[in-house]
Amino acid sequence: MVQTIYENVWSALPFPSFLVDKTGGISDANGAAETLITTSQRHMKGKNISRFFGANSIVLATITQAAKDFGSVTQYNVDVAILEQPVMTCNVYVSFLSADMEQLLVVVQPTGVAQKMSRSLTNLSAARSVTAMAAMLAHEIRNPLAGISGAAQLLAMNASPQDLELAEMIGTEAKRIGQLVDRVEHFGDQRPMAAKPVNIHDVLDRAKRSAQAGFGVGVEFSVDFDPSLPDAAGDPDQLLQVFQNLLKNAAEAVDPARGTIKIRTSYNSSVKLAMQGAKTQNLPLQIEIIDNGRGIPASLITEIFEPFVSSKSNGTGLGLSLVSKIIAGHGGLVECSSTEGRTVFCVRLPVWNGK
Repeated sequence: MVQTIYENVWSALPFPSFLVDKTGGISDANGAAETLITTSQRHMKGKNISRFFGANSIVLATITQAAKDFGSVTQYNVDVAILEQPVMTCNVYVSFLSADMEQLLVVVQPTGVAQKMSRSLTNLSAARSVTAMAAMLAHEIRNPLAGISGAAQLLAMNASPQDLELAEMIGTEAKRIGQLVDRVEHFGDQRPMAAKPVNIHDVLDRAKRSAQAGFGVGVEFSVDFDPSLPDAAGDPDQLLQVFQNLLKNAAEAVDPARGTIKIRTSYNSSVKLAMQGAKTQNLPLQIEIIDNGRGIPASLITEIFEPFVSSKSNGTGLGLSLVSKIIAGHGGLVECSSTEGRTVFCVRLPVWNGK
């Protein structure tokens, strides 16, 4: 009975937790720890915690300090690196668990999760705010733009060489504005999504092959797919557009000669999105696009999904905002973390439940 209660409490703990000895040897880990490390409990048991956090990590240093002092040690807002994942800001708590002072409880609480969720919802609001404006702009700009393009073609027919250059410039710029209007018009599409079961790996494979044949020529692509993932709930064409946008963004950020882009999928049951009322939406499907490019400036990282914000000098700032809008329409979340040499776009989606 007591053992069952312990197991239930241990598995229900919302923060990644480990039982270790005084040297950091792992004897147990809960489900949240499996999610954080993306490794099974069975694989972690018997290994030193430094294998997952690093030999010089603050986690191991905190365990050493607690073992030395025979007490509890808490580190607030410290940087923690986990395997290949981006550095996270966490609170680390270590305390002896048993009376014989042999086992320690280690809790690693990421503090940036709530901030990321709040930022994602803010980005969603920004993407939606441009929707009503988009339909109006598309209609009001397209008609006079057609007249400008037609007039430029007529002028070019009888123009002198000097005027011909100006007429062609007018036509080129009108075409560019027309392409921008086409992209903005996507925001005006408010039709409800017809959700159906989607094999996310099929969508990602299509997006990767499209990238390799076009804008990603010369870039090294790799995949790390979890074959056990269930179907996502969504629209395959819209999701294809999302991942083509994210791959294009990554391909433009990397060195064409040495660029690498990794597409990784995993199941993360710890992420839930609050809905209206008391309902929550589970978002267990996690898709990451990881590149080794120049990174996104810190001044832009919190605004990168807002309309007309771009880190590229020739960017329109609409691609990532459209990504945010589409994923929001799927009831999911998209977030970004970036340091020089490593940028991760993470998309979280719900599972198809048959409705």
